[in-house]
Amino acid sequence: MNQKNTWLIAAFLFIAVLGQGLAAQESILNSYQRNFTRAELSAKAGILQDAAADHRASEFIGELYEFAMNFILRNARQFQRDSDITTLLTISVRGAADAGYTASVNTLRQMFNVYRDTQSRTAVLGALGVLGKGNAQVINELKQFLADQNNLFLSDLEINQDTFLACISALGSLGDNSSFPLLFPVLFAGYPDDIIAAVEKALGNLYGDSYQFIIDVVQRNPVREKLAAFRIGRRTDNFSRFSPVQRGTLAETALDIGLSLKPNTDADEAAASALMAGAAAVLGELKWSRAASLLVKYFYRAQAEYQNGRISGEQFLGAVTILGAMGSAEAAQALALQLGYFNSRMERRGDFDETLTLGVVNTLGEIGAKIAFDYLLYINYLPYPESIQVAARDALGRLKW
Repeated sequence: MNQKNTWLIAAFLFIAVLGQGLAAQESILNSYQRNFTRAELSAKAGILQDAAADHRASEFIGELYEFAMNFILRNARQFQRDSDITTLLTISVRGAADAGYTASVNTLRQMFNVYRDTQSRTAVLGALGVLGKGNAQVINELKQFLADQNNLFLSDLEINQDTFLACISALGSLGDNSSFPLLFPVLFAGYPDDIIAAVEKALGNLYGDSYQFIIDVVQRNPVREKLAAFRIGRRTDNFSRFSPVQRGTLAETALDIGLSLKPNTDADEAAASALMAGAAAVLGELKWSRAASLLVKYFYRAQAEYQNGRISGEQFLGAVTILGAMGSAEAAQALALQLGYFNSRMERRGDFDETLTLGVVNTLGEIGAKIAFDYLLYINYLPYPESIQVAARDALGRLKW
């Protein structure tokens, strides 16, 4: 047998084996489809479950789920309110999502419009949140549904909150940044806590450039919305996407605006304080020297609030630490004057807060500015405990001359 004939025989054998493999694969799917078609409605779910447990399931399971979903759609009028069809729908749409079968997206969209009960819609939304990523049509339809439901709620009309919650979660899973302007207002519409938590989570999962939307809200919206937007921006998954310049600019903007606010209610006052504290913390972490003067203003505000009993010593210590991170001459002067006040109170009344005093002393040592010399030295002549005396001597040794 010549070499040419040998190659021809090998090729024919390969094609025959391949054909047998394809036929076997086709027969597996066809077999489950035939059994599904013949079975009573109550038994169809079991066929899908058996198929999913088949060791060959990866070869056909997505197409089988699609086959089942088409059956469900064709028989909507006859079986829509049947509990067996609801179970079958739930198994098939969740199975399609687990299998990553994106070809079923259009079928899922149809099912959402046809089957309007809570269990069916929440299952379909969960599947769309997995399979609809990058699909503009799916994203736009879910955004429209969210907007319509929110408008009904704002008009004091009843909505299905379980379905609304599932839509929020689906938009979060899809992660498209265009959902931000629709999700954000939900935070302030008066929904229960579980929906608020779902919105916050969804907003934190959005990809793309949410920075401009967040900073616009911080600049223009009421104070509680400013705080909410800033907190969303600070979420680890969002913040890691922002450049250091964006992070610093966002925090600087929030602190600047916070310092200029004149809240009219206790709730707005609390929101403004939280906004400034969060912004100052970010600026301290970044050592954002451009905001050094703003942080001095924030320190003096925190100082006044501490003296008036509106914030705790721990909160005031946070402002001290943040100011120290700037390391500027203005920061050193503000802290030195604070130590001077502590020394005066100790001298007149024997009254001091050990934790706060140590915090100021240590921070002055870290900055190392010689403006603190007199205030640190004077500690030696006052009846402070040994812990503060030792810290003051250490700080004096760290001053730069």
